[in-house]
Amino acid sequence: MSTLVCGSLAFDTIMVFQDRFKAHILPEQVHMLNVSFTVPEMRRDFGGCAGNIAYNLKLLGGNPVIAGTAGQDFTPYLEHIKQQGLDTHLIRILPDHYTAQAFITTDLDDNQITAFHPGAMFMAQENHLDGQIPSDVHWAIVSPDGLGAMIQHLEDLTRAGIPTLFDPGQGLPLFDAATLTRLIDMADYLTVNDYECQMVQSRTGLSVAELRQRLKALIVTKGEQGSVIYHEDQETQIPAAKPKAVIDPTGCGDAYRAGLLYGLERNLGWETCGKIASLMGAYKIETAGTQNHHFTWSEFKKRYQENFGTQLE
Repeated sequence: MSTLVCGSLAFDTIMVFQDRFKAHILPEQVHMLNVSFTVPEMRRDFGGCAGNIAYNLKLLGGNPVIAGTAGQDFTPYLEHIKQQGLDTHLIRILPDHYTAQAFITTDLDDNQITAFHPGAMFMAQENHLDGQIPSDVHWAIVSPDGLGAMIQHLEDLTRAGIPTLFDPGQGLPLFDAATLTRLIDMADYLTVNDYECQMVQSRTGLSVAELRQRLKALIVTKGEQGSVIYHEDQETQIPAAKPKAVIDPTGCGDAYRAGLLYGLERNLGWETCGKIASLMGAYKIETAGTQNHHFTWSEFKKRYQENFGTQLE
């Protein structure tokens, strides 16, 4: 069984400025801002929602198929993906574009200045799924990507009858009320964090109760407070797994979604799905970067029992 993972592929370049931005920016001169920061620390990570979700699902033993677009500079990322044993045949390389990338500079107060170049991501609607979905795909997720691609992919998957999680994430501001409501109605499941859930309600005018009526399940993550899964007439509260260290929260949501997909693939029930997802988030937050953490299945099962008091088969 395979799971189709639709979404962005990106490079994340992280730089650390060993001072404070405020010491180098004159408030009275911001109308003519011209600053330069020397950054002795720099790290380049593989990222993007589809890449992150697929990486985490593969760690769990799943079989993800990535559907996304990348650019002329994608070679090192592609090699990384292949080293993980991930299926790449639905990744489309656009030679006239760069891969999407974020350049993030952080100061000693954890303030950030970020520049994001969408590159090939905004051409992802050219990566059509009609007639391309492998026969062994039984689940799918549509995660943040170009607006046209998210709409098109969800429509394609609906026509194909494949149960799909809709994860609008940071793409939420791109949707108008009518489009967002239509996509929610097409999806089987909606997964958002607490803030995004409020944004969905504000944008669509739908309450949580009304969203639940339109979906097989609504999954809302709440950081340190765990998560809640609304399904049928039930609310399943999922506790947060305890990380051994808090290093980097970037990508924790993607790791959580991979855990959900793994549990759904195996029909493990919502409580177990949520707990696997929660523990995936804990693993991710312990490591800098979104695709640098590792574990064996025996290590994962041991931590699952330590956190939740039950065994995972």
